[in-house]
Amino acid sequence: MISILWIDDEIELLKPHIIYLEGKGYNVTPVNSGNEALEILENQKYTLIFLDENMPGLSGLDTLTKIKESNPTIPVIMITKNEEESIMEEAIGSKISDYLIKPVNPNQILLSIKKNIDTNRLVEEQTTRNYQMDFRNISMSLASSLDRIEWKDIYKKLIYWELELEKSEDESIEDILSMQKTEANSQFFKFIKKNYKDWVNGDDAPLLSHNLIRKKVVPLMEDNKPTYLIVIDNLRYDQWKIIEPTILKDFTLLKDEMYYSILPTATQYARNAIFAGLMPSEIQKRFPNKWKNDEDEGGKNMFEEDFFVDQLQRLGKGSCKHSYTKITNIEFGRKVIFRIPNMKANDINVIVYNFVDMLSHARTDMKVIKELADDDSAYRSLTASWFEHSPLRDIMKQIAKQKANVVITTDHGTINVNKPSKVIGDRNVNANLRYKQGRNLNYQGNDVLAVNNPDDYFLPKQNVSSRYIFAKEDLYFVYQNNFNQFVNFYKNTYQHGGISLEEMLIPVVTLKTNK
Repeated sequence: MISILWIDDEIELLKPHIIYLEGKGYNVTPVNSGNEALEILENQKYTLIFLDENMPGLSGLDTLTKIKESNPTIPVIMITKNEEESIMEEAIGSKISDYLIKPVNPNQILLSIKKNIDTNRLVEEQTTRNYQMDFRNISMSLASSLDRIEWKDIYKKLIYWELELEKSEDESIEDILSMQKTEANSQFFKFIKKNYKDWVNGDDAPLLSHNLIRKKVVPLMEDNKPTYLIVIDNLRYDQWKIIEPTILKDFTLLKDEMYYSILPTATQYARNAIFAGLMPSEIQKRFPNKWKNDEDEGGKNMFEEDFFVDQLQRLGKGSCKHSYTKITNIEFGRKVIFRIPNMKANDINVIVYNFVDMLSHARTDMKVIKELADDDSAYRSLTASWFEHSPLRDIMKQIAKQKANVVITTDHGTINVNKPSKVIGDRNVNANLRYKQGRNLNYQGNDVLAVNNPDDYFLPKQNVSSRYIFAKEDLYFVYQNNFNQFVNFYKNTYQHGGISLEEMLIPVVTLKTNK
């Protein structure tokens, strides 16, 4: 039952209102002073408080301050005879939930209760009903033959409902959505398995990593304003939607789109493809001394700026002024904040921010991070908290002071893996849990997209007999040796490199500053 504490020095005069509310099913405790109310609140919890502003002794505003010190989440509705703006501003500044002007009538009181107590419940119930209505539409779509545009629409819809339903406490409906998302990933894998090879070999393909700069960034460089390309590594679409409201405080959203990451959905492949404007095997041929295979020593993304400059030249933009900045730690990020004003003289500025990938790896290796981000909802929350307090947030505030175009994107996403798939390979097979490259691979055929001829997929080969396999859905590869140990260690960790909606359908967002 909803319990209400009503504080008013003339509480006897309000008895008809209290009887009316009790008739509506509310439990009302009347008190006639702030001190009495504070004593009761030490031992009793209430759903909502009505508080008279003008009381002798401890005033309404003083009572409010003390209530909020010990019970900051209880909605407090202030009731006052005083219509002075300064009183209202002080009360609102003290975080009242609503205020009413005396004399109040029963309907006003009831409406205020519903607005502050029942709104969340009513919204949750309506959200659940709306998803239940949309569930059938999504299921019918998944049962049909979706094209590459429809897959983006379905994934956006699933993310929308995931974000909406996590506000509810109805775990059963969240479980239904989770099962529907699992089914979507199963169908998406079949879609990629059927179409990906044709995409990379033909002209009729969706936007892929290696065409991103040519199609989404270069066209913005024509209007005599600086353009910023911000690549936040390993940023899923749901994570973008969580940080979007903060970013849109300073920017105007022009386009909220997705593109398809190439395979493998791993940094040394996908991000190099973005900056080179080439598929991985093409990068290897054009830059034989700068491409690193999985098992080669040294950093795999050391030459992104070189690749980017080469692409600009091929696109006829070789004479444009550019900057390239990669941020891998908070100290350097803070230094970059002060460099942004000078960047407005450039035609194109690239900022690569490495954090989300480090977060996903830290979650695997560090127990405390895993506990903080135990599921997708917590992982999103951790991402939002990071962004709000990161140098990247301040970098974007500096960019917002200029007249500029901004593209925010990523190289690939990540998926929470839960099902092991046995694989056998020799010592030269790479360590990634979502894709494997090597000569002697034995695996569960139904669990993978197998690439026997890497040339057909524009993938580099370490030797003549190299093959690739890509894990589907939320599987992760585990060797037979110490099988149970590795199954337990990597279960419920975030990995990338394989085929899933989360890894392949990723954000590319176009903004402009509000200057």
